[in-house]
Amino acid sequence: MFVSQQEDPLSRSIHTVLERRLDAKERLCLPCIVICLAVVASTACGPKEQAAPPPPPDVEVVSVVQQDVPVVKEWVATFDGKVNAQVRAQVTGYLLKQNYQNGAFVRQGEPLFEIDPKPFQAALDAAKGNVAVAEGNLQRAQAQQGKTEQDVARYTPLAKESAISQQELDDAVQANLAAKAQVQSEKASIEAAKAAVDTAQLNLNFTNIVSPVDGIAAIAIAQVGDLVGPQSPALTTVSTINPILVDFTPSEQEYLTAMKVTGGNEAEVRRRLDFKLTLADGSIYPATGSLYAVNREVDVRTGAVLVQASFPNPGNLLRPGGFARISAVTRVQQGALLVPARAVSELQGGYLIAVVGDDNKVSLRPVKVGPRAGTMWVIEDGLKLGERVVAEGTQKVRDGLVVNPKPFQEKAPG
Repeated sequence: MFVSQQEDPLSRSIHTVLERRLDAKERLCLPCIVICLAVVASTACGPKEQAAPPPPPDVEVVSVVQQDVPVVKEWVATFDGKVNAQVRAQVTGYLLKQNYQNGAFVRQGEPLFEIDPKPFQAALDAAKGNVAVAEGNLQRAQAQQGKTEQDVARYTPLAKESAISQQELDDAVQANLAAKAQVQSEKASIEAAKAAVDTAQLNLNFTNIVSPVDGIAAIAIAQVGDLVGPQSPALTTVSTINPILVDFTPSEQEYLTAMKVTGGNEAEVRRRLDFKLTLADGSIYPATGSLYAVNREVDVRTGAVLVQASFPNPGNLLRPGGFARISAVTRVQQGALLVPARAVSELQGGYLIAVVGDDNKVSLRPVKVGPRAGTMWVIEDGLKLGERVVAEGTQKVRDGLVVNPKPFQEKAPG
């Protein structure tokens, strides 16, 4: 078999092995095998083409700005009626009627419930009868007193003339004194009987249970036919909700900060603070509120103080027990450094911002954050005015990476 003198050692070795094992017929295909092996070897051992490096990732950057920022504080709040009057039965009896619709607005003095008045009407009639009896007794006592006074007047000159004994005069005087005492006793009885009439009349009036205030009446707890009385639970509750109170609990530090801004003048705090409400469905309540009251004490368990704000509620939309978020501008931070809130990343309790240098290299820098101001975040330490920070594409960057910065485009909500 012919073998070219220019073949490399690998090819010659392959030929030698094949020549030993292949028969004459197989040797006819040997040149094809050699060519294939040469092609494979050249492909496997040849130089590889180098891949082009990826371009720097695009990120959107924004410069650190400086401006005066109103510091807004927000708290979780609950609604409460300005007056929450618990309506109770003041006399014991069977509930005869409910005169209002559950959950309706009621006026002061409007009937809510009626207790069976018949026993109380009977007691009133009996008390009036006792007054009549006492007045009759008084008339008899006064008549008796008139007789004893006449006896004393007639016996006195007779005793001086010794026409009668002194003992008879003394008996007449004592009888007159007793008659006077009886008259006074009967007068007192009349007063007691009249007081009993007043009590019976009052109890009869209590069978008609009325609303003590203008407000929304709750769903009745007691039902018609129940035996109710002064020791029974409240029949219902009527809440005055226009204006409505909003309860929230700022910390002692927040309370002190607000007071120091106004020099400790609570009237000035009332004038300066305007409260806003974000309702449970995320909507903003159209009316603003004012400070109504600050509790006398700081809760030693929570370190917070109860504060109440008053909001107009003409349509009775807000109801006691509801939840909302209440906010107010408590102070203005002068010359604050601001970046978009989306530029700030939280990591293990700390905060990082990706800063892009003049060479377009990223530096991950820890910062100290302050309060939020809308979509911006106050940076108290770690940044300088005018530095560029990554606001969009923070997930693409790492420390030392070269990026392609572009101006940040604020996207519309939603």
